[in-house]
Amino acid sequence: MTDQRVPVVLLSGLAADAVAEVARHAAADPTTAVLHHDLREVVQGVVRRTLTHGEHRATEVLELAHGCVSCTLRQDLLPVALRLAEAPDVRRIVLHLDPAMEPEAVCWALHHVVVDGRVATERLRIDAVVSTVDAATWFADAIGEESLYERGMSASADDERTIAQVVVAQVEFADAVIVAGAAPDAWTAARTDAVLDRLAPELPRADLPGLDLDALVAAVPARARKGEVGDAHEPLLRGQPPLEPDCGISVVLFDERRPFHPGRLHDALDVLLEGVVRTRGRLWVASQPDAALWVESAGGGLRIAHAGPWLATTEDWSEVDSERVAMASLRWDPYYGDREQQLVVITHLASPEEITSALHEALLTDAELAEGAEVWRTYEDPFGEWHTDPCEDSGDRDSALRTGREEG
Repeated sequence: MTDQRVPVVLLSGLAADAVAEVARHAAADPTTAVLHHDLREVVQGVVRRTLTHGEHRATEVLELAHGCVSCTLRQDLLPVALRLAEAPDVRRIVLHLDPAMEPEAVCWALHHVVVDGRVATERLRIDAVVSTVDAATWFADAIGEESLYERGMSASADDERTIAQVVVAQVEFADAVIVAGAAPDAWTAARTDAVLDRLAPELPRADLPGLDLDALVAAVPARARKGEVGDAHEPLLRGQPPLEPDCGISVVLFDERRPFHPGRLHDALDVLLEGVVRTRGRLWVASQPDAALWVESAGGGLRIAHAGPWLATTEDWSEVDSERVAMASLRWDPYYGDREQQLVVITHLASPEEITSALHEALLTDAELAEGAEVWRTYEDPFGEWHTDPCEDSGDRDSALRTGREEG
């Protein structure tokens, strides 16, 4: 049966002018509606919504009771997108995201947030998430420590994300990448390409001058994510990123069975920050033998979050994703079950050998292993406290991603 849902393309990127130019390309099609929410004053509860459709362009100032991304999604973006889906002259919707918005949170809302008794994906089909990068500044942003607040781009009063966390996440979740402008030199261009090859392998790329957005979206591989939000137990390597070093950019794969000592792991976390572009992975900390922890870092920002129970401690697997069960079964250990350490680290200055060595030293020793889980539970645990999102009732993916203890 033909999918009758209205196709949606999400445009993201920190380079606001470049993303706006891509949106103008999309708006040239009179059957495309482009929806943009300007969040520059969201902390004051003010959002500016601009809708462009054919020759019609209208901007409306919205005043929200709570100034945050989740409220913008639930109270306006989703309802307006659903209304557009019912318009007979709208054949495609382009969501032109604010630079501070991460497309993963928006896609989660499209799939899960109920509006007027239904979720948006009942009427909308995500065809592609497209991220635009500025060739002149993206690499520096991806390895920097500047916060959104310092750049005047916070999406809420307590938004503690770094610029690096945003630009890396935007590319990592994308199905296609647009490169705008030119790098200041050949070395920066080569290093940017090397990082993009590892963050977004096998994804189509296009240059903004001469962009054909329809052709780029058509080139998105069938196996691409297309807005599907995974969980902490999905495969860490999507596609086939090159594992050999290039222009000083390396990929470190850390895969071990024995648990981390919580104190030594906490002391070792700096190796996942200094000279590192990106870290993603699952951790087994000895003091929490039942729970998987999730770690992600970009530039100078790092987050540790709860990732739910290990299958080894779960009696009922009926609600567990079949791919996770299959992966766990292939690697099942008679003693540890599916508990393990799995991290992928992309470096630009840090030594892969030093990262691997520091992480190995944080694992339990043979003597500590012999003491058993009852003793492990008594270890002092710096990972035992968890923050909660200020909009706990929002139920959005951003809350889920941002829940956890923030380090650094």
